[in-house]
Amino acid sequence: MKKYFQFDELGTTYRRELIGGLTTFLSMAYILFVNPATLSMSSITDLPDELRMDPNAVFAATAIAAAIGSLLMGLIARYPVALAPGMGLNAFFSYTVVLTMGIPWQTALSGVLISGLVFVVLTLTGLREKIINSIPAELKFAVGAGIGLFITFVGLQNAGIIVNNDATLVGLGDLTNPQTLLAVFGIIVTVILMVKGVKGGIFYAMVITAVVGMIFNQIPFPEKIVDTVPSLAPTFGQAFMNLDQIFTVQMLVVILTFLFVDFFDTAGTLVAVANQAGLMKDNKLPRAGKALFADAAATVAGSILGTSTTTSYVESTAGVAAGARTGLASVVTGILFLLALFFSPLLGVVTSAVTAPALIIVGALMVASLGNIEWNRFEIAVPAFLTIIIMPLAYSIATGIAVGFIFYPITMALKGKAKEIHPVMYGLFVIFILYFIFLA
Repeated sequence: MKKYFQFDELGTTYRRELIGGLTTFLSMAYILFVNPATLSMSSITDLPDELRMDPNAVFAATAIAAAIGSLLMGLIARYPVALAPGMGLNAFFSYTVVLTMGIPWQTALSGVLISGLVFVVLTLTGLREKIINSIPAELKFAVGAGIGLFITFVGLQNAGIIVNNDATLVGLGDLTNPQTLLAVFGIIVTVILMVKGVKGGIFYAMVITAVVGMIFNQIPFPEKIVDTVPSLAPTFGQAFMNLDQIFTVQMLVVILTFLFVDFFDTAGTLVAVANQAGLMKDNKLPRAGKALFADAAATVAGSILGTSTTTSYVESTAGVAAGARTGLASVVTGILFLLALFFSPLLGVVTSAVTAPALIIVGALMVASLGNIEWNRFEIAVPAFLTIIIMPLAYSIATGIAVGFIFYPITMALKGKAKEIHPVMYGLFVIFILYFIFLA
């Protein structure tokens, strides 16, 4: 196993991979509860039951899809990247496709299935990998830093440190709120452990924060340890039942949106995690084709089980920061998602106050890639900066990538360096322009 996962070459151990996989799991375990709530639209009252997906079935589908994706990524691509139904994509699925467009969730699942199958084809032909490897190094560094700012922003929101403000869009939250104070405590503990160089400091800080939260009654003690596994019957196979309904302009727009967001969210996440783990070689992602296949296959499996697009999770950077360097960490995460089917009550202690500090500190680690960007070259600085800043401001990794990739060919061409631009970047320039015109 050590030889297969290249332990000696990457300088890792079983303990580091175990802690890394567990840290990644704890950092993204929230999706087990957020995804069912989103797809069932539990926050919306007076909604007909036929428009809601069964939350218990979605819980099971979420856990199994995450397990399948993470295991495929770990065993085939050997990357410390975990997968699960993507945030943002699940909201688009429910609130745009189902609620606004009036498309039944069964048909929407068919759209997810088709987008996944298209991705499989693109991956097997090598086109998806070529696109990623054609992205200039400066933009890859910008993507990593932008995602760092994005997940820090998400963590600050989850902690209640940054909140909505009608006058200024965002503002400082109520720092006397017990949940916010618990998150602040978690940040302090995490910083102390990281500064002291404690291996797995992020994971240990999450455990300490959860225990303190239970002691002060801010996190409920689990009422029981083991629960029965919910049935998949309400959602399983529904993606096959409405394939004849996808041949409309409306569904074409839906499928293209699934494709677009998943493609570049995944690309950005893989690049960011690989950069942080030191896995990039000559500005290329080793075994990128296998990693992308794992991602595409997970989307297909998730749609059949009954959930929105499954994608690579940027929370994997928390596991990398805790020491993960190989696919064994993803295997650990996948197994834990399967175990979560039986021990779901225990996950109630992993609240946003517990995970927020990990996201905030990991974001601080990821912006280190800013130092690799040649800021004194204005033609590079502009697209890089826009990529970075748009991600948190637009609350979208994909939108940040799109804006940066539009400006890169423009600034380079104006500088007289049009011939240095890879043809694929010109193609992406056109695609992104069309995206903003017709889809955004």
